Amino acid sequence: MKLLIKQRVFSWTDAYDIYDEQGNVKYYVKADFFALGHQIRVYDAAHRELAIIHEKLLTFLPTFEIEVNGRIIGSIQKKWTFFKPKYEVDYNGWRVEGDFLEWDYDVYDGCSAVIHISKELLHWGDTYTITFANPEDELHGILLVIAIDAANCDKNNQ
Repeated sequence: MKLLIKQRVFSWTDAYDIYDEQGNVKYYVKADFFALGHQIRVYDAAHRELAIIHEKLLTFLPTFEIEVNGRIIGSIQKKWTFFKPKYEVDYNGWRVEGDFLEWDYDVYDGCSAVIHISKELLHWGDTYTITFANPEDELHGILLVIAIDAANCDKNNQ
């Protein structure tokens, strides 16, 4: 199963539409304009809020927590490296490997790849394809990808 994440080019904040394989909008993602730290909300197609990804304040390196139904269920923290970005993932027991700068990486549960993320070339705005081995991992995979994107683009990285 695949989903396509497309960045909205003309938006005041980070905003993405997520499409299923038939081209139907399945999720919306939008960052809050006025928030202390980076805060991103994920909505379903009916505009019901499903999750919030928010930056943990007063940390040395970017750390983002994933919250569902008012409960923190995981976090992503950027590690200190010189060449390639690396992340400490505390989410679903998963680990992430690959090239984050080129947007080509995999998510593993034990020895099995459960999600593959790749950046599509030649699109207006950033466009990513997420391939899932199990459709039940869809929402958790989206939350993980958005949190990694936020940590990768965070102002503290520069």
